[in-house]
Amino acid sequence: MQNTLLSKYSGAVPRYTSYPTAPHFNETVDCGKYAQWLRAITGREQISLYIHIPYCDRLCWFCACHTKHTLKYEPIAIYLESLKKEIAAVGSLVSREAAVTAVHFGGGSPTMVRPEDMIDLMAALRAAFRFAEDVEISVEMDPNDLDEPRYDALAAIGMTRASLGVQDFHPEVQRAINRIQTFEHTKSVVDAVRARGVHSVNCDILYGLPHQTEATLTETVKDILSLAPDRIALFGYAHVPWMKKHQTMIKEEVLPGLEERFAQMNLAASMLIAAGYEPVGIDHFALPSDRMAIAQREGRLRRNFQGYTDDAAEALIGLGASSIGQLPQGYVQNMPATGEYQRMADAGGLTAVRGIEVNAEDRLRRRVIEEIMCAFAVEFSDLRAEFGDAAEAIVAEARAFAQSNQDGICLVEGDRFVITEIGRPFARTIAAVFDSYLGNGKGRHSIAV
Repeated sequence: MQNTLLSKYSGAVPRYTSYPTAPHFNETVDCGKYAQWLRAITGREQISLYIHIPYCDRLCWFCACHTKHTLKYEPIAIYLESLKKEIAAVGSLVSREAAVTAVHFGGGSPTMVRPEDMIDLMAALRAAFRFAEDVEISVEMDPNDLDEPRYDALAAIGMTRASLGVQDFHPEVQRAINRIQTFEHTKSVVDAVRARGVHSVNCDILYGLPHQTEATLTETVKDILSLAPDRIALFGYAHVPWMKKHQTMIKEEVLPGLEERFAQMNLAASMLIAAGYEPVGIDHFALPSDRMAIAQREGRLRRNFQGYTDDAAEALIGLGASSIGQLPQGYVQNMPATGEYQRMADAGGLTAVRGIEVNAEDRLRRRVIEEIMCAFAVEFSDLRAEFGDAAEAIVAEARAFAQSNQDGICLVEGDRFVITEIGRPFARTIAAVFDSYLGNGKGRHSIAV
C-alpha cells in the first residue's frame, strides 16, 4: 500500500512557500508598482524584513539558494553599500508607524559579513524602519565562518534566533556534498550563541543525500538531539541540477531511491517525536514551549518564503539581490543578478524586476493551500466567513476530490476537508490539486517526498 501511494503521489510539485508560485511571476510588477505597494503599508500593519547576503566562501553542492562563491571580502563590502542604499530607499516609502516585528538574515552565508559591517548593516535597518521592542532577529549561520568577534557582533545586533545548517555529520556524505562540518564544531557554535543569551536555536537536517543511509541519518539525529535545539527542520534534498548547475557535482547514482528517501524521512521524524518534539507542518519539529509549536496548536501557523513561521506580519519585505517580498497586493522579487542589482540600487534604490499581483481567486486558493500545508485541514466555515459566496466553488472542488479519491489520503469530515495520517506525507501533492496555475507548463519542481 505504502509503495503504491509513493509511486502515485510523489511527483514533482511546488513547495508552496507562496501562491501563485515563483515560476508564474512576471514583469508587470516593477519598481513603480512596488513603490505603490510600499506606500500603502499603514501604521496598523506589522512588517517582517528578509535580508539576503548572496555570498559563500564555499559552495555546498546540495544548495539550491541564490548565492555565489568568493574567497575575497571586497565583493561583499561593495554589495553591502548597495544594499544599504536599497534599505534607505524602501524605508523612505514605508510608514514609520508600521513596526518591524521580525528580521531574518539569509543567504548565502550572512555570517561571512565582518563584525563591524554587520553592526553597520543593522544600524541602517533601524534608521530606515521602526523596530518593535520585542523584534525577533534570526540569522542563518555557517559554523566555518564564525569567530569570537562575529559572535559578539551578532549579540550586539540583538540576535534572538540562530539557524544552523547541519545536513548530515557522516564524513562520506559531507564530502559528497562539499560541506565539511564536524559535530564538535557545530556544538561549539550552539554553546557560543547560548552563552550570549540567544533564546532559540534551529538546526536543519537533510535526508535523501548522496551516500546517506538510515544508519548515517540515525547518528546525525542523535547528535542533533544532544544539542537540544528548540526547532529542527527536516528537509528532503531537492535535486534540481537543471536549475542549480553545481548540483551536477552530485552523482545521481549515489542518491537514495524514492523508497529509501521515504524511509529516511519516517525514521528521522519518529526519532524527533520520540524525543519530545512536536511535528509542525510537513517538515518542521519544535519543542512544546517553542513559539512555532504554540502557533501550530493555536491554529496560527503560517507559511511564507522562509518556510513555516509564527510571524503574523502582514508585509514581508525582501531586501538584497533575488529577495522576494510578500505584500497584501501580491509578490515582488528583486533583480537576481548581483551586479545588475547593485547598479539599480546605486542608481535609485528600488530593484524590483518581477512579481505577481494576486486577485480574489488567488487569495482564496492561497488560503486553502496554506491551510493544507499548515493544518492538514480546511474549515469550510472559515472560508465562507472570509470569502463569502466565492468560497462555494472551492468547497465543491474539495468535496469532489475527497469523494473521488480511493486511496484514503483525504476525506470530508462534517464541514471540513481533512488530510488523513497516511496522506500527510503527500500534503504538497494534495495542495497542488487546488493550484489553478500548475497545468500551464511553467517551472520544474522537486519530488514531493
